[in-house]
Amino acid sequence: MLLLVAALTLRYGFGIDLFGGGANPDQSPDARGAGGTTSTATRSGSGVAADLDAAIRGRRSEVWVEFEAGVSKLRPDDDDGDRHQRFIVRIADGRTLLVAHNIDIAPRIPLERGDRVVVRGKYVWNDQGGVVHWTHRAESRNRDAGWIEFGSVRYE
Repeated sequence: MLLLVAALTLRYGFGIDLFGGGANPDQSPDARGAGGTTSTATRSGSGVAADLDAAIRGRRSEVWVEFEAGVSKLRPDDDDGDRHQRFIVRIADGRTLLVAHNIDIAPRIPLERGDRVVVRGKYVWNDQGGVVHWTHRAESRNRDAGWIEFGSVRYE
């Protein structure tokens, strides 16, 4: 498991401009959205889900989080090993995170910049904001599952 965390951090955490580019999709009045789906996660004072905020501030990794965010940038797929759809989201307080969604296990999500999503997955801290992975169904009954909601569909 530690090797997976290290690999994700090295693969996705470096060389990506997480803080650059474009308007804040959270402020887009015509953003395609989570279609009425909203996170049930407890919010911190900044409007960010409390579990995610605590993980970021505490520089913790492999923490299950659930949050709502706007898609700010689509990244090329990672086709090395298990294929991952990658995109950057901006959370309520303006910070950005990379989402790595395994498309060998879960369906690809038809996202565009400005879309709203609700994400449940494992957060891995890095100095560029962090990565959220494990956004798919559990491969065994003994594991927790993640997902991404977009429109009225849950991708898991």
